Amino acid sequence: MRILKNIILIICCLLGLAKANAQVTVEAKLDSAGIFIGQRIGMTLEVSADAKSNVELPEWDSLQQVAPGIEFVHAEKTDTSLLNDGKRMALTRRYYFTSFDSALYLMPEMNVKVDGKDYSSKRLALKVLTFEIDTLHGDSIYGIKEELAPPFDWAEWREVIWFCVLALLIGGLLGYVIYRLKTNKPIIRRIRNKKRQPPHKVAMQKIEQIKEEKMWQSEDSKEYYTQLTDTLRNYIKERYGFNAMEMTSDEIIQHLQEVNDEEAINELRELFQTADLVKFAKYSTLINENDRNLVSAIEYINQTKLEEPEQKPQPEVIVVEEKRSKIAKWTLIGSIIVAGLVLLGVLVFIGYRIYMLTL
Repeated sequence: MRILKNIILIICCLLGLAKANAQVTVEAKLDSAGIFIGQRIGMTLEVSADAKSNVELPEWDSLQQVAPGIEFVHAEKTDTSLLNDGKRMALTRRYYFTSFDSALYLMPEMNVKVDGKDYSSKRLALKVLTFEIDTLHGDSIYGIKEELAPPFDWAEWREVIWFCVLALLIGGLLGYVIYRLKTNKPIIRRIRNKKRQPPHKVAMQKIEQIKEEKMWQSEDSKEYYTQLTDTLRNYIKERYGFNAMEMTSDEIIQHLQEVNDEEAINELRELFQTADLVKFAKYSTLINENDRNLVSAIEYINQTKLEEPEQKPQPEVIVVEEKRSKIAKWTLIGSIIVAGLVLLGVLVFIGYRIYMLTL
């Protein structure tokens, strides 16, 4: 008998526990018992039910009249928490109401459906108070004040400022690359210091190159005299400062008469005359004549050279890549497109943030 009583007692406890777990409670609380007309009052709705239950909380449209004199404003999101190792759940939601007439009101019942069954909270009372107005002194009543602009907060605009700086950097880089691409100039340049050589050394190096190639022994006298006279013209240009490259042989001799002696000019005049005959009259020269003219050029340079003091190295720009390959060019264009899209996205975001901050 004792065992049977214990079994019955355990069954009753389990049934009571199951009933407790299946119990639904609905409770509503107001933030205060009274408000002034036009103010908002918050109501907290708490629902406890089985964790597997389907719970439907009350819903209203904004400014809908839920009871005579009481209007619904809005509701917050539902907060859900689990209890008893996940067997029970507690739902909490905040509702806001208002009223524009002074009176004592009964708030609406908060009807909740749990698995299709209706449950309601207790009805609550709300006192709506009005303001005392001094009708005898009308000048003490003021109209509605204008809206005040919120104070400027740098923290709110910090993000916009940084994105503006980013947009300027991207825009500057994009403009530079487009300019370089449009003018077909290399993107990267290197500058190194190069020692400037005196004109006579440059000319002698060129003549040594002509000698090494043995051009005066070649049948093509025109190429030989062209390079020899161009070397002399460049030397005269750098030595005396007038553009001998654009002058005729007679004009060069005329200018040199002001600075050179007649003997040096005579040898140079003979050299230029022979060169003109070879280049323009198809005159054929002999090897010894070519050799003599080469010696005359060397002697003229040695007679007129000016030993300049050692100069400091002059900066020289060296282009890393003069002509881009087709692949590199298309890669550059693709980079411009990507950078342009990024810049556009940044500008759109800046505009959106400014719009939101100025609302």
